[in-house]
Amino acid sequence: MTDVAQRRPGGADGPEPSGRGAPGPDPARWRALGVCLAVGFMTLLDVSIVNVALPSIESSLGAGPSQVQWIVAGYALAFGLVLVPAGRFGDLYSRRTIFVVGLAGFVLTSAAAGLVQSATALALVRLLQGVTAGLVNPQVLAFIQQLFTGAERGRAFAAFGTTVGLSTAIGPLLGGVILQVFGEDHGWRGVFLINVPIGVVLLPLAWRWLPAQRRSQQRRPGFDVPGLLLLAAAVLLLMLPFVLTSASSARWWLLAPGLALLVAFALWERRQDRLDRNPVIAVSLVRTPSFTTGALIGVAYFAGFTGIFLVVTLYLQSGLGFSPLQAGLVQTPFALASAVLAQVGGRQVAGRGRAVVVVGLVVAALGLTAADVVTAVVQGTAGAVALAACLAVTGVGSGLVISPNQTLTLADVPRETSGVAGGALQTGQRIGSAMGVAAVTAVFYSVLAGAGLSGQRPAGAGGEVPEQVQTAFGEALSGGLRVSLGLVVAALLLALLDLRRRRSS
Repeated sequence: MTDVAQRRPGGADGPEPSGRGAPGPDPARWRALGVCLAVGFMTLLDVSIVNVALPSIESSLGAGPSQVQWIVAGYALAFGLVLVPAGRFGDLYSRRTIFVVGLAGFVLTSAAAGLVQSATALALVRLLQGVTAGLVNPQVLAFIQQLFTGAERGRAFAAFGTTVGLSTAIGPLLGGVILQVFGEDHGWRGVFLINVPIGVVLLPLAWRWLPAQRRSQQRRPGFDVPGLLLLAAAVLLLMLPFVLTSASSARWWLLAPGLALLVAFALWERRQDRLDRNPVIAVSLVRTPSFTTGALIGVAYFAGFTGIFLVVTLYLQSGLGFSPLQAGLVQTPFALASAVLAQVGGRQVAGRGRAVVVVGLVVAALGLTAADVVTAVVQGTAGAVALAACLAVTGVGSGLVISPNQTLTLADVPRETSGVAGGALQTGQRIGSAMGVAAVTAVFYSVLAGAGLSGQRPAGAGGEVPEQVQTAFGEALSGGLRVSLGLVVAALLLALLDLRRRRSS
């Protein structure tokens, strides 16, 4: 692992001084981490929280299917596109500046999203909001690498893993609460506007507590613009087919040029690295086994667990007739269990390494298997309670996977490239999430179509959902959960291979 960064006089960071009198760890590191996690939580929450607000947006703005698609997908697309270049800019210039600019932009775009008067304007603002979120998140991982070392780094990544798990799972609950408070007609505006006062408070704290970049007398290295453009185009073409689920099936043809551009990017980066021209992603980073294996595990696991919450929400609201708030409460045990076990995983990973991730993946797979069995045979309130218990087990596993895997993936990454490494890691997670959501929902809707149903809540007397409809939605959820289980098992196989590699070396 790289050594913890030290704060230079005046708040700058740089190489650690040697000899007696060297300063200790940055005294503001835990406050800086708190700011990073609060901002990261807001940006990651906006990936999922908008889902429960879509009916409110449709009725308030008269949004059509294409506009709704871009309101959801535009944020994820822009988010994924910006991560790697933002991490590289932070490494080369100033992480604090990029972080503060991204946070200020996120506050402004959140305010704009809550005040727009048309669905088209909201879709455009969501694109810009995704860009600002993408500026912030790589800096969070880079600051953890920079400010912490040893066991403290594991604890810091545990806190970040808790943030990721909570932001993903608690979105439906928080969205339901906001809609309940502000009313379903205009409650969607509160989903965006709630970011504004929080962001305004965090802005001055970020500037004060985050370490500034050390001023160097050496010439700044150039930025690999062709490599950046190749990577951006590849990520765009690879993500589009998965996030634009309502588009024509011809969208899958975009994967071929996307893969071709990814190969071209790899070849270009090898050339840049060979000529010592400062590539976007250094070849040495890709050749680091802990980074590449950990990144692949992250892709597979995020593909498996992210899609769960969308189909569970559809099942509870459309299949069982639950309100958004009630649906969120069913998913809360996952978030709580994940938050608690992330702290355990963060403490254990320093001594037990990849074995912690393997145990977490096994537990998550068991929880998904139990949820599959339960939803296929039990419906109604009893089924929802049983599903909540199964999700709690899955959350236990998730807490032992996300933060320990982050720690292990970035353990051997030099501090000076931690921003781009974090950006690449999170880009893979965003792509994995998009793939998983597309695959899980495709199976969910195909099972409903086979039963002669759509994903919309059927009209029933007094809000009651007929038993046969509940059964069909239960079978659809069961099918979606099997896809998630398969992806989690793929992550488990990768983790077992890495565990074997580590023990043999």
